[in-house]
Amino acid sequence: MRRRSLLATTGLLTAATTVLTGCGVLGVGEEPADLQIYSARHYDLEGAFGQFTEETGTTVEFITGDDAELLERLRAEGEDSPADVFMTVDAGNLWNAARQDELAAVESAALEEAVPEDLRDPQGRWYGLAMRARTITYNPDNVDPAEFDAQETYAGLADPKWKGRLCMRDATSAYTQSLVASLIDLHGREEALRIVEGWVDNDVEIMSNDMQLLDAIDAGTCDVGINNHYYLARKLEENPDLKVDLFWASQDGAGTHVNISGAGVVEGSDNAEQAQQLIEWLATDGQNAFVDANHEFPVNPAVEPEPVIAEFGEFKRMPLNAEAYGDLNAEAVDLLAEAGYR
Repeated sequence: MRRRSLLATTGLLTAATTVLTGCGVLGVGEEPADLQIYSARHYDLEGAFGQFTEETGTTVEFITGDDAELLERLRAEGEDSPADVFMTVDAGNLWNAARQDELAAVESAALEEAVPEDLRDPQGRWYGLAMRARTITYNPDNVDPAEFDAQETYAGLADPKWKGRLCMRDATSAYTQSLVASLIDLHGREEALRIVEGWVDNDVEIMSNDMQLLDAIDAGTCDVGINNHYYLARKLEENPDLKVDLFWASQDGAGTHVNISGAGVVEGSDNAEQAQQLIEWLATDGQNAFVDANHEFPVNPAVEPEPVIAEFGEFKRMPLNAEAYGDLNAEAVDLLAEAGYR
């Protein structure tokens, strides 16, 4: 059994904690909520979890942090962890949590129906809940989309014609690392290295976040970038006249790179049944509540995307290989360093 007083007695509340209205802070004064969530996904959780509580009567608290911190916290707490659900923003992190036996296998017909096979663990230890596409963005004043290689769009940015025209995220970004891991998985290490070296040879300008990257494209500082689609949706909500368009990468080839936010029931949870119910709800009745505010795509094919991203049109996605994203992460980091990508 997991002893829920642990947080009060060890000072682990130093992590940022967000508590839903009507729920006590974990281990302080009041009785804890029914479910405790460790979440590396920070986007608009209150609305979705609040709606779940209204519909089911199950109360929810969550503690946020980055993926590595929360996974290490789970490992350090061991059997005494109060966590019922681990939620994260990268398929490789979900795979890694499962590999370290931090997530319990669950059987759920609802989740198997709602979540495509490649967006969930074959053993039922984690399930994708929201999908983001990392694709090409460009300034339409400076770029004709016919210039892009429709078969190998990411690799095509290594072409010298893009020299001095590229902006991308830094090598420490999980988005960059997972994209490169997917290129290693798709092309092999030697070819993936050639691609990244081509980006570097094209004097790619490295930026610290996607919003800064979009601002640079809008301003004409660079012509082309690689972005998560929802950052562009946020910008367009604020400024419909933004000079940035989206191009779905590799539609004549392997498809556009995608990643997921997802969750699993923590091994040894006292409330595994309710934890599973929450994940099922997020993948079905609660899909729109979970994904729409952040303009993410629903993983459930029966659920329509919200209007802003629906305007981007349908696209073919690259099949997601969570094991590759996780197992090849270290190799991707080494490859980026070898290529001189910072």
